[in-house]
Amino acid sequence: MKSTKIILIGAGNVGTSFLYSAINQGLASEYGIIDLSPEFAYGQALDLEDATPSVVRPYRIYQADYKDAADADFVVITAGRPQKPGETRLELVKDNIKIISEIAQKIKESGFKGITVIASNPVDIITRAYRDVSGFSDAKVIGSGTVLDTARLQVEIAKRAGVAPESVHAYVMGEHGDSSFVAYSNIQIAGECICGFSAQTGIHADNYEQELEYPISRKAYEIINRKRATYYGIGAALANIVKNVVNDTKKILVVGANLRGQYGFSGVNVGVPVVLGRNGIEKIVQITLNDKEKAKFAKSVEIIDTMYKDATEGR
Repeated sequence: MKSTKIILIGAGNVGTSFLYSAINQGLASEYGIIDLSPEFAYGQALDLEDATPSVVRPYRIYQADYKDAADADFVVITAGRPQKPGETRLELVKDNIKIISEIAQKIKESGFKGITVIASNPVDIITRAYRDVSGFSDAKVIGSGTVLDTARLQVEIAKRAGVAPESVHAYVMGEHGDSSFVAYSNIQIAGECICGFSAQTGIHADNYEQELEYPISRKAYEIINRKRATYYGIGAALANIVKNVVNDTKKILVVGANLRGQYGFSGVNVGVPVVLGRNGIEKIVQITLNDKEKAKFAKSVEIIDTMYKDATEGR
């Protein structure tokens, strides 16, 4: 089995949920943790080290420094800060862009040549800022995008249809946020249009926005209102991204990718279906969208692009 090294930046709930999922799947033989608090990173490493005898693959885990990224295969970034009381979203975005820019510069200076996976929010904007500062290729900078939103969609449809989530082929696209949309015209179960399952699911073309799109976009708020944060789902989703790159699966996932003419847009990082393999994002898949979905996609891109430009104005 090939030796794989992963460096995590940000040792909070999302980052350590990713590590726990990755460790349980045996994705790497070496894990390093970087955090603003080295003591906290060291404590997380000590705790996760105790899982070694119980999992499928031996591994080494430690509190790391940026120089340790030089020979890493992956850097996974979950660092950032939450919104302060009374703070505007734009103020938060500006601060998190500053944080990711400093991280990108340090990663670049380390000599890192691998693949970066980013989940720091707002992820579409943060991923774009990281790519701009680092200069790394589009293929090697992967945002989590709407991978979690898509997982939520699959779970909801699967529960209604009485099938396994992996049997549901469906995509949430656009911003990882309120302007995301369900590509309803592309949803399939067992190769059949979801419209053929309306009796089981209660979902059809006239109500999918209320039955699927709205609740999926609000699920994070439902979780946060009850337990203050989301981390297990996104941790598992990040591990899934890494797994498909490590194993060169060529599987299609919806992640944050930089568009260069696809879907009629360029220079914006947004959730779209891609083929993942050992080179990272190997291809952006352009699925056919109907007119309503095209309009929603355009609106989502506009929101992301405007926020990025407002946050970086004068920089």
